[in-house]
Order: sequence, then C-alpha cells, then structure tokens
Amino acid sequence: VQLQASGGGLVQAGGSLRLSCAASGRTFSSYDVGWFQQGPGKEREFVAAIRWITGRTYYEDSVKGRFTISRDNAKKTVYLQMNNLKPEDTAVYYCAAAALLGSPRSRFDYEYWGQGTQVTVSS
Repeated sequence: VQLQASGGGLVQAGGSLRLSCAASGRTFSSYDVGWFQQGPGKEREFVAAIRWITGRTYYEDSVKGRFTISRDNAKKTVYLQMNNLKPEDTAVYYCAAAALLGSPRSRFDYEYWGQGTQVTVSS
C-alpha cells in the first residue's frame, strides 16, 4: 500500500482544512487508517484513526469535536476534516495504514506511511 497525503496549507485560527490520504493497492479498504501530527522538535503524535471493519473512530482529546475522520473505500481515500483550527495544530500531518492494527493510538503499530502534508495555523 502506498499513501499520498494532501490538503495542507496556511489558514487563520478558526479556519478549516480537509486533509486527504489517497491509497494505491487493491486491498486498501481492509486497512485501518490513522492520522498523526509532528510539530517542530516533537515526536509524531496520534490525532485520529478509523477501523475498516467497524468504522469505529478514535480521536486525541485535544481534537475531539473539531476534527472528523472518515473514509471512502470506493475512492481509496481517508479524510481528516479539521475545523476551528488553532495555532497549536500547526504540524506536518501524516496518514498511516495497517492491516492488523493493534492500538490505533500507537504509531509503532502502523505499517505504511504517507509523506506528510504541512498545516500551518496563524493566530
């Protein structure tokens, strides 16, 4: 599976962006997918994830109510809708996928990673 993240950009605080994670590979619909963020000098941190079987979603506490993860298996794409963005959301955002995901919040459980897309939120 190859992943391509896109949709990042520069936005003012309170604005919105929608990130996309497009996948190649016929079996993408059977993968769990997550989004992570990595700020300058920080480790890569969990943001959100979605299970392929149940559709269950997971969110980091600071983004609950502002971010929504969803997927379109026909388009082999997972989205991260980000609303009410804050300067602290500034980071490079990565999507990742795993066929047998253990903990959705652990970056070590993911097998495949996209290249990242920069999100910058100005105050």
